[in-house]
Amino acid sequence: MSHTVTDIWRHPLKSHGREALETVTMIAGQTLPGDRVWAVAHEASEADGSQWEPCANFTRGAKAPQLMAIDAQLEDATGRLTLSHPKQPDLTFDPNSPADLQRFLDWEKPLTPANRAASARIIRVPGRGMTDTDFPSVTLCNWSSHRAVETAMGQELSPKRWRGNIWFDLGEAWVENDLIGRQVQIGDAVFLVRERVMRCLATTANPQTGERDADTLKALNENWGHQDFSVYAEVVTGGDIKLGDSVKVL
Repeated sequence: MSHTVTDIWRHPLKSHGREALETVTMIAGQTLPGDRVWAVAHEASEADGSQWEPCANFTRGAKAPQLMAIDAQLEDATGRLTLSHPKQPDLTFDPNSPADLQRFLDWEKPLTPANRAASARIIRVPGRGMTDTDFPSVTLCNWSSHRAVETAMGQELSPKRWRGNIWFDLGEAWVENDLIGRQVQIGDAVFLVRERVMRCLATTANPQTGERDADTLKALNENWGHQDFSVYAEVVTGGDIKLGDSVKVL
């Protein structure tokens, strides 16, 4: 089976939608361009954009499953972001603009539980995306592992549940977990695989409806004894990646 890139995804506003790409230019030591550029800090969070912060500081799909049904489109030239959701009219706004903040908060509020800390502000950390790792990471996903989860659960699952960045098929489930500490070349870029991605409740929500309808965590734990899917990698050599590019373990 040929190991080639089938999908490239970015998530401009953390936990608030995804966007499919055909090509991307990776930069050493950075997250995928346009991925998790911004994050939504809630009223109990002390995150101020001065440094990386862990995910508990942000409004996210694990606590607000309706967020999982958002699609996003980022205009790279202007920085304007359009969010779409089946229960809301489209919203186009500038995440960097304090004047646009209230419009976003009003749009998002019906999608978040009333009994949790409300979203308060949008932050960004200069020079990196707000991924769930303290290093700027890119999430690499193996289709064979995804199909193994589908088979174990007896239902089709959207790959969007995993919120990964780059997808390819290694031909065997879970072999990506054996790549920790190894380098992988994807297109012209080279990655160092750093760690496995431990999954949360966000993956139980349907990305079309925002309803929790699949116990992915139970399936992972009962069938494989872990709660992991995909791997976090660091860009060690920048370069272009496009759909159809080869994936090689170095």
